[in-house]
This record gives sequence, C-alpha cells and structure tokens, in this order.
Amino acid sequence: MMTKIKKILMGVVALCSSAIVCAQNADTARLSLDSADNIFLRNNLQLLAQKYNIGAQKALEEQARLFPNPNLQFATEIYNPQTKGWFPFGQNGEVTAQLSQEILLAGKRNKQIKIAQANTQLSQVQFTEVLKTLKYTLHTDFYTIYYLHKSAQAYIDEINSLQTLTNGFDVQLTQGNVSQKEALRVKAQLYSLQSEYNDLINQINDTESELRLLLHLPQVFVLPEVDKEYVEKLSPSEYPLQTIIDSALLNHPDIQMAKLNTQINRLNYSYQKALAVPDLSLQLGYDQQGSSVNHFTSLGVAMDLPFFNRNQGNIKSAKLQTTLSEINEQNATATVQENIYNEYVKANTYDDLYRKRDKNFDEDFKTLQQATLKSYQARTIGLLDFLDFYDAYKENVLQADNLQINRMNAFEALNFYSGSNFY
Repeated sequence: MMTKIKKILMGVVALCSSAIVCAQNADTARLSLDSADNIFLRNNLQLLAQKYNIGAQKALEEQARLFPNPNLQFATEIYNPQTKGWFPFGQNGEVTAQLSQEILLAGKRNKQIKIAQANTQLSQVQFTEVLKTLKYTLHTDFYTIYYLHKSAQAYIDEINSLQTLTNGFDVQLTQGNVSQKEALRVKAQLYSLQSEYNDLINQINDTESELRLLLHLPQVFVLPEVDKEYVEKLSPSEYPLQTIIDSALLNHPDIQMAKLNTQINRLNYSYQKALAVPDLSLQLGYDQQGSSVNHFTSLGVAMDLPFFNRNQGNIKSAKLQTTLSEINEQNATATVQENIYNEYVKANTYDDLYRKRDKNFDEDFKTLQQATLKSYQARTIGLLDFLDFYDAYKENVLQADNLQINRMNAFEALNFYSGSNFY
C-alpha cells in the first residue's frame, strides 16, 4: 500500500513540475504565431509609447510652420510735474506706441520646417525599428518555448521511467534481489535528470516571462502552436543573398535612421549658415508730442550688424557632425550587410543539418528507448548499457530541438536584418 501511495505522490510531483502546469495561478493560452503577432500589435506598451513620440514630433513640425508673433510696445507718462497730474492723457499727456514684426531672412523658416519634417520621419523609422526588434524577440521566444517544451517532454519521459524503476528497486532491495550499488546508481541518474529538467523549466519560464511582457498578458502561460508544414518548407535558398541585402539597404531601420541623421545634419548645417544672416525687423511707431512734431508717426527697420558673432562655431560644429553622420551611415550599411551574410551562412548550415537528419530517427529512437527499459527490467542488458542508451536518447532529443531553435532563429534574423518578411 505504501509503495502505491509513493508512486502516486511522485507522479503528482512530476506533473506539477512540468512546464505546462508550472504557472499554477496563470491561465493557459494556446497561440499560433499569427495570433501572437496580432496581440503584440494591440497590447505592447513600448509600441504605444513610440506612437506618442511620433505625435510629439508632428507637433514640433506644426510649430516650425508658425510665423514669429508681432511685438507691441506702449508707453505713457506717469506724472506731469507741470500740471501735477498722474497718467495724463489728451493735450497734456505723452503717449508712445510701437508695433514691430520680425522677418526671417535666408530661408530660416523653410529650413526649420524641413528639419522638423526629417525628425518626424526619423521618429517613424524609430517606431519601425522598435517594432521589428520586439517582433524578432517575440518570434524567437515563440519558437524557443515550443522546442524547449519538446525537450522537457523527453526529460519527463525519462524521469517517469527511472522513477518507476527506482520505486521497484526499493522493493527489490529489501528482498535482496538487486544490489544497493545498482539501486543508488539509478537514483543518481534520476536526481541528475531532475536537476537538468529543473534548469530547463527555469529557462522556459524566463522566456515565457519575456513573451508575456511583449504580449502584455500578465499571468498567462503561453503554449505556442507551430505550423509544422510551414516550418518544414522553409529554405534559405528560396531567396538569393543579394536579394536579401538589397532589401536591407532599402528597409533596414538602422540604415534608414543613419541616412535620416545624415540628412538632418546637412539640413542643420544649412540652417546654421542661414543663422549667420541677421533677421530684419519692421517697425511702425507713434509719438504723441515727444518728437519734433506732434503726433509723429514713423516707419523703420532694424537689423543686427554681424561684426562679431557670425555663428562661426555652430557652423563648424554642424559641418563636423555632418561628416560624422556620413561615416556612421557607411558603418551601418557595412554592419547590416555583414550581419545578413553571417545569418545567411548560419541558416544554410542549420538547414543542411536539419535536412540530413533521418525523419524517422527520433521516433525510432523513442521506440527503442521504451524497449531498452523493458530489456533492462528483464535483465537482458546491463546497467551501464541501459544508462548509456538513456543518455544518448536525451542528448539526441536536446540536439534535435536545439537545431530547430537555431534554424528558426536564423530565419527570423534574416527577416530582421533585411527589413522584410522573406521567411
């Protein structure tokens, strides 16, 4: 009776430690990749914040289009010592007024508008960069969780088998049918697998946490559902390397941002040179009786004389910043091209390894694993052969799942660097 109770308790422990039941207080959501993408686009807070940044830049663009406000000055006499009157008006008073309007010269307003427009474009590209980066993370997490679950299942199968075996050994040990050394060796293997399994579950939970944050689904355990036919058909040779590079030169956010930064710095250089030209101020004045004639009305202009400050430092700085941004643009282009080449090589390598694997190998291996357990229980094979085979089975499953994770990550990296959804 105690043996049966022990088996039941160990089975419950194994079930509760599995990845699916690990989030005890969380709902479970089975999601396809398309469904996850839709939730991500609706819920992600970083995307929402970036949209507000675009709105803020558009507001600055509107501000740049506004003309300077006119300036009105008005003055009156406070006290007339001759008439001993306060704030006198009329014939005994003195009132002056001046209306002025600043006129921007050298195209400063148009240059400010162009800079604001370029900054708006930059914020839109930054939104695209955030979108693609987070989407890349979402997709890699999605596939990682899916294949790690498969690896976890291999651990569960082996742990359950060894747990059943050790339970039987506990009984056999008391009857003297097995040696203590053999029983302890099997238990040591069981404890080692449980420790490795726990590390794997922690890895799954960490990735799940990142995925929940991307989807903004608190306390929801996501179970990815992968289209196996789609995954099987993926091939890096479907698109030539140069096609992917050409797409990146047009669409990759880093290159687009580098180009826009160069454009903004060039516009700023032109604007700083325009600031060296003083602006003109038109003035309309009125003086009641403080001039050579009463009710004197004047029309005038005012302008700073650029004798000392001709904005030399800002012009020099803007020119150097333009040169710097041009170098950064070249570096961004070279970096993206190299990243694409590197990921294209990886994708081909992982895909070749995947294609060379026997499709029936994993299933045959699993069947043989079950047969090996029965053979060991029947004492037709020894302990070392049994444990070696179990280690080989586990390593094969882990390698196969890790190969798929690396393969899918390489395809997602090509999508990310190219700025297009090739795969």
